[in-house]
Amino acid sequence: MNLLKRYPKTSAIIFFLFLAYYFCLPRELFKDPTTTVITDSKNELLGALIAEDGQWRFPQTDSIPKKFKDCILQFEDEYFYRHPGFNPISIFKAIRDNLSSEGIKRGGSTLTQQVIRLSRKGKPRTYFEKGIELILATRLELRHSKETILNLYASHAPFGGNVVGLDAASWRYFNRNPFELSWAESATLAVLPNAPSLIYPGKNQERLLEKRNRLLKKLLDNQIIDSLTYQLSVLEDLPQKPYPLPQAAPHLLQKIAKEHSGKRIQTSIDSKLQHQTNNIVRQHYNQLSQNEIYNIAVLVMDVKTRKVLTYVGNTPTDRAHQKDVDVIDKPRSTGSILKPFLYAAMLDTGDMLPNTLVADVPTQFGSYNPENYNKTYDGAVPASKALAKSLNVPSVRMLQEFGLDRFHHYLKSLHLKDLTHEANHYGLSLILGGAESNLWDLCKSYAALSSTLNHFSESSSEYYTNEFCEPTFLANKTADFGSKVKEKTLYDAASIYLTFESLKTVNRPEGNEHWEFFDGSKEIAWKTGTSFGFRDAWAIGTTQDYVVGVWVGNADGEGRPGLVGVQAAAPILFEVFDLLPNSDWFAKPFDEMQEIKVCAASGYRAALNCPNPQDNFVQLTGIKTEPCPYHILVHLNKDRTFQVNSSCEDTNQMLHESWFVLPPLMAYYYKTKHPFYKSLPPFKPNCSGEQEANMQFIYPKENNTVFLPKDFDGTTNELILQIAHSKPEATVFWYLDQTFIGQTETLHEMAILPDTGEHLITVMDEFGNQNQRKITISN
Repeated sequence: MNLLKRYPKTSAIIFFLFLAYYFCLPRELFKDPTTTVITDSKNELLGALIAEDGQWRFPQTDSIPKKFKDCILQFEDEYFYRHPGFNPISIFKAIRDNLSSEGIKRGGSTLTQQVIRLSRKGKPRTYFEKGIELILATRLELRHSKETILNLYASHAPFGGNVVGLDAASWRYFNRNPFELSWAESATLAVLPNAPSLIYPGKNQERLLEKRNRLLKKLLDNQIIDSLTYQLSVLEDLPQKPYPLPQAAPHLLQKIAKEHSGKRIQTSIDSKLQHQTNNIVRQHYNQLSQNEIYNIAVLVMDVKTRKVLTYVGNTPTDRAHQKDVDVIDKPRSTGSILKPFLYAAMLDTGDMLPNTLVADVPTQFGSYNPENYNKTYDGAVPASKALAKSLNVPSVRMLQEFGLDRFHHYLKSLHLKDLTHEANHYGLSLILGGAESNLWDLCKSYAALSSTLNHFSESSSEYYTNEFCEPTFLANKTADFGSKVKEKTLYDAASIYLTFESLKTVNRPEGNEHWEFFDGSKEIAWKTGTSFGFRDAWAIGTTQDYVVGVWVGNADGEGRPGLVGVQAAAPILFEVFDLLPNSDWFAKPFDEMQEIKVCAASGYRAALNCPNPQDNFVQLTGIKTEPCPYHILVHLNKDRTFQVNSSCEDTNQMLHESWFVLPPLMAYYYKTKHPFYKSLPPFKPNCSGEQEANMQFIYPKENNTVFLPKDFDGTTNELILQIAHSKPEATVFWYLDQTFIGQTETLHEMAILPDTGEHLITVMDEFGNQNQRKITISN
């Protein structure tokens, strides 16, 4: 205090000098934009996006390989760990040599001073600036550890061209991680910052080789390397030109750069699997591009962690075919890929059992006329088979029966972000691709179903509240499944399991010509989809452990013949699954199932008339389903040629049998695929009280517009009318606009040649039953 009072001005000056010294060094030395870098789950480089200023400058490293550290210290600053930021001896020698040569012959800067010079950019190399650097270097030594200062130097030193920092230089010049460099490679990089504008790979090779070998000799003399290492190192070639940086997941890199620009981000990607999938995509692109199909996206997720293992956003195509578009998160028509969610919903609510027969007949809902892909009909088909074969008509009829709003609610609960409209906007076409979704959301939903089953089996038959959580491609992020509860989140475990059991059945197309790639040893629940106009081909599959999703098409929406899920996307799906370990099949969730009697023929809950019912495990809600409506008890004469009743046959002579009877239109098509289907025999002629007859139009459809083609000679072809009758032997009378035009028996077809315009077709059988259909004839 006495000194302060005696020398106030001096004390003030000293205090302000101290403050100036304390605050002279900026808090952040380097503000240059950095390269966005992504690494895989093991921190291996996946890709990098050049910095905004056009430099390859990786984010600051937190460690330096020992080889490079030894090289840079021996070359630039042997006394780095012993000086306070500057080396007086080196400075004295530099001044002496420079004065004697009347120019700048050598520098005396330490690595700490070089860090300061790099941070101050473009300052002239004068003694005054050297003095400023010296002061700032001592301040830097007080602020940071020696290791941090070394990291700063290694991260910001110039290595020639637009390469800045050790990490970028290692990849650009040697195509590998700096920790994998040899002594010769480390020495090469150590000498580059000394004169980066004069010496860099591909230029002044002799000077570069001389500097490198001189450094290697110094390492040998100081016993840092042995003689054998030295002899082998000097024989190594110099790099001739920069390598392109790895770009294993370019579209994921662009996605991450939007939120984490200039940062180093560790992802959950499995590098080996990513590269293998890239090769598969490249091979299929080479084939599909011959058919002008240019874009493919593939996503692989780990079901149990909900982490992304592979992210292929597009093919290696060109800009003309949208190679930069990341298709994974782009909305595309869903095709049939949503059908499993409807099937599971109908099981979940108890609207049907897994193999309940659904109608597969020509169907029209107002102006909407769905058709199966193969243009044929089965009449009646088990719901599980309709799903496995991806039949359109049964799916639309199931949706109509289940309710459009109810199904829309299920889809909204899956958090499909592209499902933005109300249910009525999509209509019944919702199940056939009338809505849009993206590969990310669809894979997420399939993974959630699989995870629900896994958690139910692993826990005490419990569910998680946040089962449909968002997946992640960040290594440091974990999925939050919420808390355990006894109540289902959306679908119960049994409904999911039974859905997967159906999807495990391969939906082979006619002829099986596209299935040589299928490995039957892998149990995979999978589904394909094809959008209207052959614009989108989908294939998504799941096991206990993995979900693989594939989309194939053109990013601009152009359709192409052959762009079908089963032909274009499924082969890629199975090739990717072949890269993954085999998984056990899902455990059956017995706590959500019960064993009931099921009619073998109809798939309904067995009624009293069902012969040979089977014991099946179904979802708990299955007990609510209606009993079989298709088996009736009929009374026959002894020869089984007629139906009889007490009015025409002695009851003691009657035979009583259960008979499988489908409605006429279903039976008409069912018989074409099931030759052993037997129609009911007719009633004995003298019997009274016959059962009510039934008839339905096969063609034309309701409110249909018909174009009558002409032959080469100009003659207009006739229109063939068809109906199905529950009693084919009955006589049917035909009317066109109230005018009688003929009658038929057994084969109920009628050829007519109506005028253009609207017409009413009426049919009436001998029992007084009547049916009508309106049509429009157009030229």
